[in-house]
Amino acid sequence: MKTHTSDDGPGMDADVAAAASAHQNSDIIDSPQKKGHGGGAGGYARWIGLVRNIRNFGGIRFLVLMILCLQNSMFTILRRYSLGVLKEDYSKHECLLLAEAMKMVFSAMMISRSLPRGEATKRLSYVARKSSKMLFLAFLYGSMNILSFVALRNIGAGLFTIFAQLKILTTAMMSAIILQRTYSSARWRALVSLMLGVLLFSEPIWNTDNRGKSVDGGSTFLGCGAVLIEVSLSGFASIYFEKVVKTDQEQMTIWERNFQLAMWSFPMYLIFIVSEGGGKAGFLGGWSSTALMLSVLGAAGGLLVALSIKYGDSILKTLAVTGAILLSSLLDHYLLAGPLTPIMVIAGAQVVIAICNYTFDLTPVETKPSPPKAAEDSKEMAPLVRQDSSRV
Repeated sequence: MKTHTSDDGPGMDADVAAAASAHQNSDIIDSPQKKGHGGGAGGYARWIGLVRNIRNFGGIRFLVLMILCLQNSMFTILRRYSLGVLKEDYSKHECLLLAEAMKMVFSAMMISRSLPRGEATKRLSYVARKSSKMLFLAFLYGSMNILSFVALRNIGAGLFTIFAQLKILTTAMMSAIILQRTYSSARWRALVSLMLGVLLFSEPIWNTDNRGKSVDGGSTFLGCGAVLIEVSLSGFASIYFEKVVKTDQEQMTIWERNFQLAMWSFPMYLIFIVSEGGGKAGFLGGWSSTALMLSVLGAAGGLLVALSIKYGDSILKTLAVTGAILLSSLLDHYLLAGPLTPIMVIAGAQVVIAICNYTFDLTPVETKPSPPKAAEDSKEMAPLVRQDSSRV
């Protein structure tokens, strides 16, 4: 996995960019200007840029993001049906634990597929030993889980939902700080518009009489502080994972990183299960075929998130998840009689427009290149060299 900068959008994968370059000549042959319908050099360049952007976004990256959107929608609807209609009492942490086990087994199979039988075991052992970076990420996810629990113990679900929309901006801000990417003002406006659109779309959740009240016996200050830290960690975790996947010197595959993350997430969920005493139904209680399907979808979602970051970036992954909110709400309305107010319809249109504005903005996303390590070492050694030469 290589670090790259593309003129067609953030986090463009090298093979996708190469495919775009390969089609550039065919774009020129089939262009309107060639046929006498161009609007000048500027209009022609914009038309070619838009076509290339659509083609780039129409490859494997688009496929992964669409599947991720569908997976999130199916997961949300099935969970709503399981908990809201069937009133099942299984432990959500047990469900997530099984999902992590599935991810780990599937990733191990993908790693071993191209290796001899003896080499596969050695490779998995090596991957497990080199998993400290994913241990840190699993710790972040566990901390976020605890912070969400603390927040919901102190503030209502409405206020929590309002603050949760900040994850869109924290992801972009962490991308700019950690990955040193420079986004155009049009993209920033699109992200702000997206955040406001999602906030309006969730209006039935937070627009209640007690939206500003804390939970009985809770602290509003503590709850708001916990959710703000949680959304900040969410943005940091997404960008941290992207940085490890794309720029780490060990150059491990996406399956190896998934194996490492699942391996360390497994004990985290075990701790949560033991601490809650197995939930309402007790250990391994309340399970059903619906709960099993949720675990399968959860495992698929974890793998798809990793693939979406590899072939796109964390912000595009966030756009796909945001689109899933709209799709799942529509399905919830028509299948489970969920709410769909005029405000939600208008906000949904704003979300779609914001996603399009971000996706098809042709302004290059610039990434500040990090200086080579050899150059840094020579720069640090330069004063010592001059000092030694002066002594001579």
